[in-house]
Amino acid sequence: MRVLITGAAGFLGSHLCDRFLREGHTVVGLDNFLTGHPDNIAHLIGHERFSFVRHNISEFTYLAGALDGVLHFASPASPVDYLEMPIQTLKVGSLGTHNALGIALAKGARFLLASTSEVYGDPLEHPQAESYWGNVNPIGPRGCYDEAKRFAEAMTMAYHRAQSVDTRIVRIFNTYGPRMRPGDGRVVSNFIVQALQGAPLTVYGDGSQTRSFCYVEDEVEGIYRLFGSSETMPVNIGNPNEFTVRLLAELVVELTGSSSPIISHPLPTDDPKVRRPDITRARRILGWEPTIQLRDGLVRTIEYFRGLKGSARMQPPT
Repeated sequence: MRVLITGAAGFLGSHLCDRFLREGHTVVGLDNFLTGHPDNIAHLIGHERFSFVRHNISEFTYLAGALDGVLHFASPASPVDYLEMPIQTLKVGSLGTHNALGIALAKGARFLLASTSEVYGDPLEHPQAESYWGNVNPIGPRGCYDEAKRFAEAMTMAYHRAQSVDTRIVRIFNTYGPRMRPGDGRVVSNFIVQALQGAPLTVYGDGSQTRSFCYVEDEVEGIYRLFGSSETMPVNIGNPNEFTVRLLAELVVELTGSSSPIISHPLPTDDPKVRRPDITRARRILGWEPTIQLRDGLVRTIEYFRGLKGSARMQPPT
């Protein structure tokens, strides 16, 4: 296949490029480096089956040649990013999704939307199944991301129903691993960077809120299987093992050998209290479930960040 991956220089997008290339496909990567980084795809430059286009998918996009797939991963995805860039986030969820779907329609290509567990908001149902419609504050500070993704899902299903585009929707839960951006505001990268720098680990609230952490290798495997399936309704891809944020902080301190203390900051507005995917459908439809335990994935991720120490990219979390 020849596929277009938007957000190709991002954390997940770059790993997805690797996976498609490893399977023998040809990849066109597209990114404007708003939150992605050239280092994430530097190893692919010169690859005979990889090409890169620097472009903003929220603007008119023309791509020459046939395509078999369009995977739309372009978007700010961490609270630091979408709170600083709410309009760009809304644009890429609306205009960017519209443009990416237009490419898929014009090329007769399969389309996969990277959606998120944030469509469930601060959930009143736990764990979260795909049938749950969510509890989202549309005018709160997180609404720019939550509603952008909810709109993107609606747009995707509209193209599927009205234009017969072959679509897939993945709802991604907390994912971590190499190529996360230091200082991006995500809890795993925040804790690791703070621990390696000997700074206090900042826990928001009392740390009793829960998250479910999926290692990037497992996440990409689930996404790849979903793209190759015939399932057109949303599918949760995430790790159903649930941990409190405080437990995560304690584990990072242990694995880094850090003496950093753990301190509390006020809980952000609309921060979800719980987050855990129901992956019944992923198990049944895709034969998928995660295999990498949190401790093992954190060891690999910590080694990646150790390799960044002293580099210009290793900035402290904000």
